This record gives sequence, C-alpha cells and structure tokens, in this order.
Amino acid sequence: MSENQLNISKYFDSTFLKTSVELGISNKELESLLVSFINEAIEYDFKCVMIRPNFISLAKKIKEERRSKINIGTVIDFPLGDSSTNHKLKEAKDAFKKGAKELDFVCDYNLFKTGNYDVFDETIYKCSSFAIKNKLIVKWIIETGALSREEIRLISKRIYDIVIKNFSNNISKVFIKTSTGYYGGFGATIADLKAIKSVVGDMPIKASGGISDSSICKEMIDLGVIRVGTSKALSIYKEFNQ
Repeated sequence: MSENQLNISKYFDSTFLKTSVELGISNKELESLLVSFINEAIEYDFKCVMIRPNFISLAKKIKEERRSKINIGTVIDFPLGDSSTNHKLKEAKDAFKKGAKELDFVCDYNLFKTGNYDVFDETIYKCSSFAIKNKLIVKWIIETGALSREEIRLISKRIYDIVIKNFSNNISKVFIKTSTGYYGGFGATIADLKAIKSVVGDMPIKASGGISDSSICKEMIDLGVIRVGTSKALSIYKEFNQ
C-alpha cells in the first residue's frame, strides 16, 4: 500500500499518560495540556484518544461539545498490571461509567511467567467478558519488554485461545497490545510484532511504546497492526503527509 493511499489517522490511539508529577507541573497546567491534546486528536480525526482514567470526563465533555466521533480510551491497572481480577474489574466499571469506550488492561504477565495460569486465565476471561457485554473494545497489554520472544508467543497464544473459546464472534473487539511504554524503555519492535502475529490469527494487534516516526509506523501497519499507540501521533501524521 502506498503512503498516499493510507489514511494513517484511523490507526492512531493518540496517547497522553504522563502525570503532573512526571512532567513537574501543576494539576491545572496538566489539565490545560490535556484539553489541547484532546482537541488536537479530534482536529486530525485520530481513531482514539488514550488518557488516564481521571481525565475521561474531560475528554467526554470536549467530544460532545465538538460533536466528534473519536473514541475515548483509558488504561486499566496501569502500568504494572499486578492487581487482582476484582480490582481490574472495578477500575474498568468506573471507566465505563465515566464514558470510556476502549479499555487497555495491563495483564499480569508475572502470573503468566510463574505458571499461575488459573488466575491469569480467569482475569482475561472476566475482564474481556465485561468489556464485550458492554460493547467496549478491550486491549491486553502483554509488556513485551518483560518477556522473552518465546514468552511473547506463548502469552499471546494463551490470550487468543481464551478469546476464541469464549468470544469467537467478538474477536475483532479484543486486541493484543505490546507495551505500556513504562517498562525500562522497552516498546514495540517489528520482531515482537511478528511473534505475536504468528500465533493470533485474525485477532487485532496494537503496537505501542516508543513509536515516534512514520517509517516504523508504516512498517508496523504493513505487518498487520491496526492500532498504533503513540504520544507522537501528530508529528508522525505530519511527517507521513508532508
């Protein structure tokens, strides 16, 4: 697919997850940045705006005022993913009530790595079930930087098998997502994406973490990724369309 045929906007989960503490600014200054960021995502017709749960209501207000169709997404049990199933569900329910339509859960990859499959599987099933019943999109962050290549394949296949067994008619609503962007600087790589792609069939994939230029973004899309999570969506968009 040539660049001039590709509407790259529809692939972007434009992402702002930094806190006021991380940025060294006040909460009021952070909110001002978020307002500009959300309006920018709407202006450029990005697919989704991905923000912290405490800003969902703000995003919903701006979306309604501008009569936008942009999806509002948030992160659940972020960034470590080590809370209980019930805690994840509580966060998900709260986000849904505020207006989020896409939920990016951090899976407990350490449970998987240590072979505690019963709890791992239960969490994937219960949280995915909640999302699907409420017509939401769910994305499972596997944190590729914490896993070997073989573990990436195995955890992706395990999630895929749960989805196929229980939600086969809704496989398009459940994604595998590479990274939080908060794990030691590790993010999405082509090799990791190929490993995921090799075991998940038609299950959608979201690449995220460290994606900052149009060439790698297009390479990932050409590989079959249908969402790209990045805080650099606008600069990638402009570079792609220059």
